[in-house]
Amino acid sequence: MKRLYLASGSPRRRELLTQIGVPFCAVSADIDETPVVQESPSAYVERLARGKAEAGRGVVVSDEPFCVLGADTAVVLEGKILGKPVDQADACAMLMMLSGCEHEVLTAIAVLDGERCESRVVTSRVRFRAISRDEAAAYWVSGEPRDKAGGYGIQGLGAVFVAGLSGSYSAVVGLPLCETAELLGHFGIPCWQPRNAL
Repeated sequence: MKRLYLASGSPRRRELLTQIGVPFCAVSADIDETPVVQESPSAYVERLARGKAEAGRGVVVSDEPFCVLGADTAVVLEGKILGKPVDQADACAMLMMLSGCEHEVLTAIAVLDGERCESRVVTSRVRFRAISRDEAAAYWVSGEPRDKAGGYGIQGLGAVFVAGLSGSYSAVVGLPLCETAELLGHFGIPCWQPRNAL
């Protein structure tokens, strides 16, 4: 069986992959995440997922067959990508934009095996209740929004803002498990493996 490498530093993606019983090794895959001019949000996340998988392949040293999984998530409001906040003012501004509105969360996954690469983009819709400026400021102080696309984490304290969700919860967290399992299956990597499989 091929060894799987996860090209991500996200603890949430590691937890999700572990949840479905897929053994893996995590590797660092830093790439330039600057959007290209006139690039659609869907094309953006797919390009980054593929780029991370390729960067991950570049750091793996192995004589055995292996695959690399890359992923990227973007929060999109009215066609605009909301990245990770740079500071408190940026985080609070994002939450004020999302307050009382529905936005999209796009998560792309890519699996790379030699020269073969397959990818998927999953779109979910999240509706926020109204958020006060005091709540937004208090949420920043918690530390949770600092490394999150869109300035919130649905799996953590930010869940209190979520009034509705249409689509994949795990994709909003960072890894669409249904689609990930399907894609890994195309590369001969099954789910529900025993913990000592690697």
